[in-house]
Amino acid sequence: MKNYKQAEAKFWQGRISEDALYLHELIQLKDLTQIERAQHASIALLGYACDEGVSRNLGRPGAIEGPNAIRKTLSSLSNHWHETPLNLCDFGDLICTDQNLESHQNDTAQAASELLKNGHFPIIMGGGHDLAYAHFKGIRKAFPKKKIGIVNLDAHFDLRDGSTQATSGTPFWQIAQEEKENFTYYCFGIQKESNNRQLFQTASDYGVHYLVNSAFNLQNWNHIQKELDQLIEEAELIYLSIDLDGFSSAYAPGVSAPSPLGFAPDVVLKTIKYLVQSQKLVSADVVELNPKYDLDNATARLASRLIYALIDAHAELNSVKPV
Repeated sequence: MKNYKQAEAKFWQGRISEDALYLHELIQLKDLTQIERAQHASIALLGYACDEGVSRNLGRPGAIEGPNAIRKTLSSLSNHWHETPLNLCDFGDLICTDQNLESHQNDTAQAASELLKNGHFPIIMGGGHDLAYAHFKGIRKAFPKKKIGIVNLDAHFDLRDGSTQATSGTPFWQIAQEEKENFTYYCFGIQKESNNRQLFQTASDYGVHYLVNSAFNLQNWNHIQKELDQLIEEAELIYLSIDLDGFSSAYAPGVSAPSPLGFAPDVVLKTIKYLVQSQKLVSADVVELNPKYDLDNATARLASRLIYALIDAHAELNSVKPV
């Protein structure tokens, strides 16, 4: 992996305590080239430092800086699991610096696969949403015979035809080509204004389950839960992808494709917990953070809170009680 950079302590800074009160005092910096078998529950953070797919999709570049912005805001959050069998590891970044998106995706798929095979729960930090194709490939490589369901929380289907070139708008189309009849895709938060008629037709052709943005809120939770229950029943394993551009720009101004309309954090947090509690969620990512356009680190802080929610739900699932 020629464009791999190990995790650095300088991104994990904050108040110093005697009792490991903060995540920067809990984090373990690991080497992706020397992955060890997890002895108990282990959260593996990995950075996908790439915005080549965004540029190809005519979006705003800058997401390559997303992973480190997330680390900085995550590091000062409170640690409630310092005496529990739950490891939090940072495996550094895979960096796309030569515009070779396809090679970068292959490296990321290999990394995700190795983490999963060694018993870790990967949370990959983007970076553009082209990560989803790489991430799913890694899950498929680790579990070649399992039926894998996808939940994408997003304003966009990301089902554009990728036969000419891969972009941040093609990942789920690419997955569909490889999965064929096994393609199982649920997308919540779709904005009609941001998806043309052809994309809706493609979604229909592939049997995509989707909810438009106005239906993805806590007031409609009973219906959302029924959709999730159907997926949980149908799939053996679940992969969750959270695109920050699905949130209203009031919450997430620093993204590649901002929108004043979008969903709120509360329904996403509830969805995260529900999926973790299903015990079928095996991997997750948070994508499209663009620090160049963020305001007071609001979007980076949102991303870190989503990752914190994933950690917290895993802690609860493993009978780890906050102090």
